[in-house]
Amino acid sequence: MATSIATLQKAKVEKPLVGYVHSIETFGSVDGPGIRYVVFLQGCRMRCEFCHNPDTWNIGVGDEMTVDEILNDAIRYKAFWGKKGGITVSGGEALVQLDFILALFKKAKTMGINTCLDTCGQPFTYKEPFFSKFEELMKVTDVSLVDIKHIDSAQHKKLTGFNNETVLAMIQYMSEHGYHMWIRHVLVPERTDYDNYLRDLGKYIHTLNAIDKVEVLPYHTMGVKKYAELGISYPLEGIEPPSQERVVNAEKLLDTASYRGYAS
Repeated sequence: MATSIATLQKAKVEKPLVGYVHSIETFGSVDGPGIRYVVFLQGCRMRCEFCHNPDTWNIGVGDEMTVDEILNDAIRYKAFWGKKGGITVSGGEALVQLDFILALFKKAKTMGINTCLDTCGQPFTYKEPFFSKFEELMKVTDVSLVDIKHIDSAQHKKLTGFNNETVLAMIQYMSEHGYHMWIRHVLVPERTDYDNYLRDLGKYIHTLNAIDKVEVLPYHTMGVKKYAELGISYPLEGIEPPSQERVVNAEKLLDTASYRGYAS
């Protein structure tokens, strides 16, 4: 009887798994195929110089939401998703909250919801318990949007604070197992917008499997105001967005026109 009471008492104090949410967009059109319900999770360890959401960096803060709270809200918009739309989890860096995403996507799949992961791959590791959970996550993820910040590891570290080995290791794993990806690359003058780096990135992408889409995302300055509000100096002060000519050049060097998979 004592054991039963202790078990009941423990069950009473246990809280449901929660995710720390920065914000939600109910009609996202650029974060995966179709119309998406996009959950932006809080927390990121990278410090990308071009980041336009520094308010997502802090880990362990934000609005606490359970899996059921998110899904109950998301399902209200299902009629707008069509055949390709669904839920996207982004960040910050989504994989910082791996346990929560796994629980969310598992339940979403039982409800017939298409799932999309938006990640830069920085937390990836083959170490346990992360890797086993990541394997599980891939089985319930329909497509992943993967950012390659810079193909050169030393330049990647200057740009983000981390080298790119873990990012490329994750991509290689996903490629070898046929998990569908969109590759995204932010084009930043004086950082990533150099033909030699773009050619190297294009060659690398061509070695991968299951790439449905490759996107060039032009750098913009829409997040500058947030840095001022947070009292953080803006790293790319004075750098303007790339010209349309340079964007077209990058698309050509990355051969974006070759990638038109099912998820695009």
